[in-house]
Amino acid sequence: MRIPCPICGARDRREFYYQGAASMLARPDPGAEPEVWDAYLHLRDNPAGETRELWYHASGCGAWLVVTRDTVTHDIAGAELASEGTR
Repeated sequence: MRIPCPICGARDRREFYYQGAASMLARPDPGAEPEVWDAYLHLRDNPAGETRELWYHASGCGAWLVVTRDTVTHDIAGAELASEGTR
């Protein structure tokens, strides 16, 4: 699988570390109830189909990316810098 880094171009997946769903960027408030933090930290969806994921380009430019990927086929529709925000 090749991930299209906006800075470095298409690179092998082994240069990146998967960090979870891009929706994980929406952290609970610091004062949120323990149950809310427990769900945020431990409960994960396992969707089949298109997802938006957070990846770190560890062996390249060090950028955080939001990658749109189909979890069934592993086809990648695109990637953007996480600093540009998520839609």
